[in-house]
Amino acid sequence: MSTTVVTAPSRRAILDLYAATLRSSRAFSSYNFREYFVGRTREVFRGMQTESDPARLRTMYADARAELGVLRRSAIVNQLYGGPKLAVEVHAPAQEDTQQA
Repeated sequence: MSTTVVTAPSRRAILDLYAATLRSSRAFSSYNFREYFVGRTREVFRGMQTESDPARLRTMYADARAELGVLRRSAIVNQLYGGPKLAVEVHAPAQEDTQQA
């Protein structure tokens, strides 16, 4: 009779994956895609943070690693075919207050 012990990924491995996923999410040139993937990344890793079952955490980690590869490829394609900046992305220079004497 063999017992299989499922070990969860280390905290460092999860944090490294989180940082890589956020980095890839921020690489999108399209504002809507970028904001969506940054938010989704935070949501997925918050779920991992609250998970206590090692087997489930290992599965979530493996899924997140697979999604990172897809995210990296998608970000590259988005950078190649990115469109013009949206109005919410354009940073207008700060206007100085002119005081009249």
